[in-house]
Amino acid sequence: MIARAAGLWLAGAFLALVALAALAPDLLTAHDPLQTDVREALQAPGTAHPFGTDQSGRDVLARVVHGAARSVGIGVLATALALLLGLAVGALSGIAPRPVDVATMRLTDILLAFPEFLVALIVVAVLGPGGANVAIAVTIAAVPVYVRLARTQTRTLRVAEHVEAARIVGVGPIRAFLRHVVPGVLGALSVLATIGIGSAILAAAGLSFLGLGPAEPEPEWGLMLAGGRNVLGQAWWISVFPGLAITLTVISATVLGRALRARMDGRAA
Repeated sequence: MIARAAGLWLAGAFLALVALAALAPDLLTAHDPLQTDVREALQAPGTAHPFGTDQSGRDVLARVVHGAARSVGIGVLATALALLLGLAVGALSGIAPRPVDVATMRLTDILLAFPEFLVALIVVAVLGPGGANVAIAVTIAAVPVYVRLARTQTRTLRVAEHVEAARIVGVGPIRAFLRHVVPGVLGALSVLATIGIGSAILAAAGLSFLGLGPAEPEPEWGLMLAGGRNVLGQAWWISVFPGLAITLTVISATVLGRALRARMDGRAA
């Protein structure tokens, strides 16, 4: 129990640090992530550069810190959009006539049959590279999970006792749906989203690693991983530190998300 609490605190503290890096990077580093100096290229981690420098002499710590805004921002944006789209489509499917519901669920099942990263890869390959297109691709790949959960929750809540009671006292069906069903569905989706943020960040970093996301010299964790792979034996720090940032962010988001889901499941029980 103590270890679990400590893990939650560590996960929360790390995510708070990532949020600070995304919102106010200058508080964590004074270096310009785009400033090059070939005389300081490939310097190992030290006092002047705690995370070392890359092939162009850019400070790796500064690039990791400034990259948080883009890397985490894409994941958070994609998750938020997927949640809203999933809520709209899933909730409407849950109250729609059976043919519409069946068609929506069959399309959802087809998308769920493929790994999310593969769907995102296909979408971004069609749209073209770029940070905005990566966010769209990750959003489309994540939507089916939220649609299925929203549809299930809607069908459960629409026949719940408090919804039936509201209708008995004269509340209209649309108002009852918006006031009593949608908030419950949104609560369930929010719990799923806390875990989904980590998956979205990982997918966005993977696409950037493949060269389909932001382009150089933008600081982005997946792009930094790709930039250091050819000199990994000579300058391991170029890829290791952004890789650690991705790993710890995903783990921290997953730990907090699972804890929140366990607490919600406990309350429901």
